Amino acid sequence: MDDSNSHSALSESMDIASSSLCQAHKISLTRCQPSSPVNSCSLTFTGFSLPQISAPCLAKCRRKGTSSGFVRACVAVEQKTRNAIIRIGTRGSPLALAQAYETRAKLQAIHPELTEDGAIHIEIIKTTGDKILSQPLADIGGKGLFTKEIDEALINGHIDIAVHSMKDVPTYLPEKTVLPCNLVREDVRDAFICLTAASLADLPAGSVVGTASLRRKSQILHKYPSLAVEENFRGNVQTRLSKLQGGKVHATLLALAGLKRLSMTENVASVLSLDEMLPAVAQGAIGIACRTDDDKMASYLASLNHEETRLAVACERAFLETLDGSCRTPIAGYAAKDEEGNCFFRGLVASPDGTRVLETSRKGPYVFEDMVKMGKDAGQELLSRAGPGFFSN
Repeated sequence: MDDSNSHSALSESMDIASSSLCQAHKISLTRCQPSSPVNSCSLTFTGFSLPQISAPCLAKCRRKGTSSGFVRACVAVEQKTRNAIIRIGTRGSPLALAQAYETRAKLQAIHPELTEDGAIHIEIIKTTGDKILSQPLADIGGKGLFTKEIDEALINGHIDIAVHSMKDVPTYLPEKTVLPCNLVREDVRDAFICLTAASLADLPAGSVVGTASLRRKSQILHKYPSLAVEENFRGNVQTRLSKLQGGKVHATLLALAGLKRLSMTENVASVLSLDEMLPAVAQGAIGIACRTDDDKMASYLASLNHEETRLAVACERAFLETLDGSCRTPIAGYAAKDEEGNCFFRGLVASPDGTRVLETSRKGPYVFEDMVKMGKDAGQELLSRAGPGFFSN
């Protein structure tokens, strides 16, 4: 390849990187406020590692660089990437990046050796769920669409740990991987986002609520049958807010945890109570996986694990696994420690159209084995009560 072609290809790759970095900028319903959390680590976009640089720097590099200079720089950076103590795999959405940065910050706060330049490298991996936005998740494979490629990178040794939103993680983990760590859980509730009303109850009959979640759809229609639901309302937080502002729907619901991690709570009209909208299993929880044979990473993750969150998530996922939940199944579940220090669990299944909603609850010791048993028992009860064909109606 001659110098002009090489420089053109590299320039295009840098443009892609600049665009990806810009996705981390905050989009508000009323204004755009840039937020750049890219500090003190390296990131890889489309094969190029970009340590400690911002989008404007990329343009400057393109103007000054030559193809041979970029090749030398890329070789040096790739060498640095290979020498990183921890390589974190994540999706490229602003929320996924925020969760990776939170993980990095917690690791650096505990382990001084990880504060050195280049010690932690963040690898951005595009998943199937990120690539296909025109179809409902259930139609393109359901659970695992946002984790499959990241899990493969972990198993193949391309990354050392994988940071996931726990509600995206299938109940069965891939072979050779383990998920021993949950960070402290954020607020589990859903937020109501609307430019014209303060709550779901205030929306006029016929108003359209956008959501990609059957859990949300079924609970909305059950309580507010006069509303309509646009069920392929997909995209990251910024995309959904832009669609709302553009008038594609009258309102939407988003996880409050994600809005808090993105510092975007100014867009919230109200927060739904747990009685009005029971959350998705593991909503608000970040999970971090590593390979089963990687004792070093397991040790790092053990230092981050928040045991109360891990046990609550285990209870909820046992409930989901018993119901064999998928993206075609409206399921909600939430476990938490009550004032007496016990576990209180609530579970729900619904018909997709919201005409039937079945709920149950359990209370018991806040101990792993007891909580997993509670989740399974609650799932078995609702399976029995729902009867055959319940979810296909």
